[in-house]
Amino acid sequence: MIAIMSDLFLDHFLELSTGKATFAAGQHIFNQGDAITWLYLMRAGTIHLVRHQADGNVAVLQRASPGMVVAEASVFSSRYHCDAVAVTNSEALIIPVNSVRALLRNEPAFAETWASYLSHQLQQVRKRAEIASLKTVSARLNAWLAWNDGLLPSKGEWKHLADEIGVSPEALYRELAKRGKSFSHKTS
Repeated sequence: MIAIMSDLFLDHFLELSTGKATFAAGQHIFNQGDAITWLYLMRAGTIHLVRHQADGNVAVLQRASPGMVVAEASVFSSRYHCDAVAVTNSEALIIPVNSVRALLRNEPAFAETWASYLSHQLQQVRKRAEIASLKTVSARLNAWLAWNDGLLPSKGEWKHLADEIGVSPEALYRELAKRGKSFSHKTS
């Protein structure tokens, strides 16, 4: 789970959970316009929130991984404004959205924890937007490294890094090859 998830947050979600769901890669969890009845707390895998553009491109609005709530911004909406699609085989706890709304109204400690979680997610979105605004692969990689203590993820995670900074894996690999072996790697 990500560090921002407090025990209080997890305890409440575990109490409210009506079970878990598994999703195969490529499976739609919900579609734009569907009524919002559930929240999903990711346990494994990756789910993307996507909106299809008029030109056929797809905008990824969220990349939900373990410890994240899928479409957390929809808590007070009646209908989803995008699609959710499993990118990999995924598992999530299912939480009735009305139960979360009741907790937010009646449990100040949970509401504060929720606000903290949302603040963290907003910071991540702003970081991604700033990195995406940079023009070159080199500049994007430099910005990502600055946010991550100058440490590259392990080689097996480079494709995910490329996705995170909005470049093709091949472009990232070329940039890394240009830089040689001057990087330290995370040991997680």
